[in-house]
Amino acid sequence: MPIPSQTSLREQAARYLDRIRKSAEQLDRTVSLMEVCGTHTVAISRGGIRELLPGNVRLISGPGCPVCVTAQGFIDAAVRLAASGEAFVATYGDMLRVPGTSGSLEQAKAAGASVHMVYSVLEAMELARRQPGRPVVFLAVGFETTAPATAVAVREARDQGLDNFFVLDAHKRIVPAMETLTAAAGVSIDGFIAPGHVSVIIGLDPYEPVAAAGRPCVVAGFEPVDVLEAVAMLLEMLAEGRSEVANQYRRTVPSEGNPTARAQLGAVFEVAAGEWRGLGTIPESGFALREELSRLNARAALGVEVTPTPELPGCRCGEVLQGALEPWECPLFGHDCTPVRPQGPCMVSREGSCGIAYRFSGRGGDCCG
Repeated sequence: MPIPSQTSLREQAARYLDRIRKSAEQLDRTVSLMEVCGTHTVAISRGGIRELLPGNVRLISGPGCPVCVTAQGFIDAAVRLAASGEAFVATYGDMLRVPGTSGSLEQAKAAGASVHMVYSVLEAMELARRQPGRPVVFLAVGFETTAPATAVAVREARDQGLDNFFVLDAHKRIVPAMETLTAAAGVSIDGFIAPGHVSVIIGLDPYEPVAAAGRPCVVAGFEPVDVLEAVAMLLEMLAEGRSEVANQYRRTVPSEGNPTARAQLGAVFEVAAGEWRGLGTIPESGFALREELSRLNARAALGVEVTPTPELPGCRCGEVLQGALEPWECPLFGHDCTPVRPQGPCMVSREGSCGIAYRFSGRGGDCCG
C-alpha cells in the first residue's frame, strides 16, 4: 500500500471533519464516544483530535490500558512474591513502577528481590532455562492481543518439560468490560471506538452484543485520520438511528479475526471471571489456565494468593478507567501524582490516560516534573 502524502492526509482529514460536522448538526445533542484502547488514546491526544471536533462531540477514554486495569490485589501479590525471594518475577516494563500497597516491583528489586523486565513471554522462558531449579513466574497481563503468546509459551513449557516456569495470569477480555460500561451508572456512552489490536485476534462478531444494546462500534486504526474516520462513521450511524459493528481498519483487521490465535487461547485458557481495577469482578471477562495445566499455574503450583485489596488512598484511576472522571479532575493529577512520582497505574503506563493527559493536554506542566 503506497504511503499517502501529507497533502492527501490533510485532504482526508478535512473530508472526515466535514462528515463529522454534518452528522453532529443532525444529532443536535451531546454525544459521548469512548475509545477502549490506550494506543487510540495516545493518537487522539497527540493529534489534538478532541480540539478539532464540534462542541457536542465528546471523546472519553475507557479501560484500554492493560496494566491500568490490572487489579490492585494482583499487583500486591506480585510484589509479595518478589519480596519473599521464593521466585524470580518476570514482567513487562510498565508493571515495574505500578504502586502496590507495600511498594512497587521496582522498589522490591532495589531492595534485592529478583525482578526481571522482559519484552516477551518467550524471554521469560529463556530466563527459566538459565535459572534451573529456581522458579520463574511470568506476570501474564494484557488483553486478547498478548494472551495468545502466553498460551503458546505455556504449551511449549509443558511440552519441553520446563518445570521451573510458571504463569501468574491476569489476562482480560475487552468486550465484557464494554458491556459493563454501557450499564454503569453515571457514565453516558453513545458508541465505541473499538480496539484495532484486539480485533486482529477476535474479529468483529464479539462486538455484536454491544451494538445490539444500542452502542455502535467501529474498529479503528491508529493514525489520526483513522480515528477521525471512525468518529465520522459512528456519528453517521447515530444520526441515522443505526447501531452496527463496522470496520474502519480493514487493511489490518479481517472480519473473522485470527482463528489460529483463538485456537491457541482455547487450548490453554478457559473463560473465567476477571477482576478489573475500577470495574470490579466482571463475569467471563478473564482467562484462567485450564486445570490440566495447573502445574504451570503459579496460583496452584506455588500457592500464590491473589486476594482483592482496596485501591490506593486518593488515587482515582478506577473512575478514570470508567470514563467517569477526566484525568485532570483527580486532585492528585500533576501535583502529588506525576510520571516521576506516580500514585496510580494510569500515570505509570505509556497507555494510561493520566500519563497521556500529562504529556499532551497542557495540564501537566513540565513532562519531567
